[in-house]
Amino acid sequence: MSKEFEQISLKPGFMKHNGGVMFRKISDNEYEFKSKINENHLNAAGITHGGYLSALIDAGAGTAAHRSADNAPCVTISLDLKFIGASKIGDEIIGQVKILKKTKTLIFLFCELKCNDKIITSASGVWKILKIKPSDLGPGG
Repeated sequence: MSKEFEQISLKPGFMKHNGGVMFRKISDNEYEFKSKINENHLNAAGITHGGYLSALIDAGAGTAAHRSADNAPCVTISLDLKFIGASKIGDEIIGQVKILKKTKTLIFLFCELKCNDKIITSASGVWKILKIKPSDLGPGG
């Protein structure tokens, strides 16, 4: 079911402002996303800022939760991250998401960020499936 990556950062906001996120579905419970590191993603040490990696995982894994919930709006309940390695300017970061369990109201998943085929961040998270229409969220929702 693999297809080309699509830009998911279409509305104004944090991720679009920071270069956007490309996303694709691999299977019903596996997804991938990617982003390229540029200068404004770096910390004072010259490596990718952990806050950016956290936001990237929240956006990419959150989109996987949303898609696996038949496009219902989802919000992050918890996100536990482990920073394992580093990346630098010009690197392409690939996120791989696996949906571990889905209930009527929750999605449990695991995500790894890789750079040059090495894991740099791993995360586990829980997303809440909202029982509202996206239009109920207001502008940009």
